[in-house]
Amino acid sequence: MLKEILGTIGTRYIIALLNLALIFINAKVLGIEGVGTIGLIWASISINVTVNSIFSGSAIVYFIHKYPFHTLFPIAVVWTFLGSGLGCGALSLLGILPAGYAFDVYGITVLYSLVIAHSRFLLGEDRIRGFNLTNMLQGGLLFFFLLFFYYAVNKREVSAYIWGMYLTNGVAFVVSLVMLLPYIHRKKAPSEKSLFSIIKEMLVYGLWGSADNIAETCTTRLNYFFVERFIGLGGVGLLDAGTRISESVWNISRGTAYIEYSRIAKTDDRVEQKRITLQLLKLTFLAVTAVTVCILLIPEWVYTDFLFNADFKGIRGVIAALAVGIVMLGCNTILSHYFIGSGKIRFSTASSCIGLGVLLFAGFLLIPSFGLIGSVLSSSIAFSAMFIFSLSQFIRLTGCSGRDFLLTKADFRLS
Repeated sequence: MLKEILGTIGTRYIIALLNLALIFINAKVLGIEGVGTIGLIWASISINVTVNSIFSGSAIVYFIHKYPFHTLFPIAVVWTFLGSGLGCGALSLLGILPAGYAFDVYGITVLYSLVIAHSRFLLGEDRIRGFNLTNMLQGGLLFFFLLFFYYAVNKREVSAYIWGMYLTNGVAFVVSLVMLLPYIHRKKAPSEKSLFSIIKEMLVYGLWGSADNIAETCTTRLNYFFVERFIGLGGVGLLDAGTRISESVWNISRGTAYIEYSRIAKTDDRVEQKRITLQLLKLTFLAVTAVTVCILLIPEWVYTDFLFNADFKGIRGVIAALAVGIVMLGCNTILSHYFIGSGKIRFSTASSCIGLGVLLFAGFLLIPSFGLIGSVLSSSIAFSAMFIFSLSQFIRLTGCSGRDFLLTKADFRLS
């Protein structure tokens, strides 16, 4: 397990470093409003991708050992096109779909979601290297495509970023599909259940998981639309830059959670599920806290004089206001994947819904008085509320005591 976790986290951190470099380049090439526009587009895509996760997210890993590959694969693909349309329609009705980018949000969502579906099939088949390669391509190629557009072609506008996303996800789609071809072409085993029954079962599981993802994504991205309304694109640019730097820490917890989920979903031993979760929760807390503290030590002038420009003054305040929430959400990710992997997905969904409710309430109180910092603080408070709920339910369900959360030498031995 250690090799798989380190490989997954290492892959995500290579991606994170490339994305951080890209943030700095975007700030200098596109300016603070261009960064804000990209932030709104990404927020819309993220929400749509969670809608698609009903059939193309964690449900794939959960059901791939229960039903034939050739049954699950078409379901995920067809739903991706339908779900992307539903997501864009909902955003349009709410009036938050970025003006002039509706078609691009739909197209990129479809490609992005198909790649995610492919990666989940690879993970479900224990193709960890293929899973990591797919994530590497989807997360890292954008950096190189944008360098080409910005500096070789001299196309320095938001449209270049959009074309970069198309190309990045297009390449990741083709490569991941090639890796799945052996499973697509292997001999088809008959399923004991009808297609309708399988879709129904996936829908029930996926709806809970999707509700969880939508609520969590809204908790992390809804403030973008609030800030755009009350402060403008410049505020969104500052929020997006500070948020993405802080969120780079989540690559630790997310990379660990993928492996945790895969291990927990394969066993019905409740004691083993508890042991895996506790061990990874403690190690994740240590790692996430350490990296967050390192980021907090970076002075403001490094951002304004070197990494970004003077327009991004105040970014360190954004990072500081989000710091506690970053640690809390990182730890909550581990608990959330315990609930999902052990079939208790309702608790994960409840946690995310609580976070969304707290975000809306805290934002209503803090944003009018404190502006951008109030927006970030509301996110931090929401993340903390999610973790507190998840931890209380985990303790109740597993019977943990305070001593179980103390680090031991055994926690550092991963197998």
